[in-house]
Amino acid sequence: MKTKLQVKLLQYILIRDKTAQGFTLLELLVVIVIIGILSAIALPSFLNQANKAKESEAKTYVSSFNKAQALYRLENTGFATTLNQLSITIPASTDFYNYTIGGSGNATNLTASTKDPNSLKGFSGGVTILSGSGQTQSVACQTEQVQQVHPVVVPILDSTQAKCDDTKNMTAMK
Repeated sequence: MKTKLQVKLLQYILIRDKTAQGFTLLELLVVIVIIGILSAIALPSFLNQANKAKESEAKTYVSSFNKAQALYRLENTGFATTLNQLSITIPASTDFYNYTIGGSGNATNLTASTKDPNSLKGFSGGVTILSGSGQTQSVACQTEQVQQVHPVVVPILDSTQAKCDDTKNMTAMK
């Protein structure tokens, strides 16, 4: 009888091991909750990095515009009135921003208005001729928050300075 009981017990253990493979519902729920928590932490950070990458386009174009206008002014008597005159490849519109050139006389500016005002900041830059010395001074600015909250405005460009308009929630680009 003892051997018969041992055989039955061994058969039960062997059969149970073959059928008891897999995860319990509780184990699966714990894994799903952990994945959900990690996603909730990582997703906002990821989206923020994606927006920073999109904004780097506008930063680069505003900086290139300022440098190109300063060089154009050295070779000519004034500033370029169109982007084509600068011989740099800044398109009037991209997937994320619209670029407009403005200004007159002794100052010129480039405004980068976002096509997605709910998640991207706006950028603006400009170059001015300082009175007395005739040298140029440039500035590049960004809105402090997304453009829907603070629309892009032109920086202050006069004969004494070029600076961001901090009364309109603009700061110098970093």
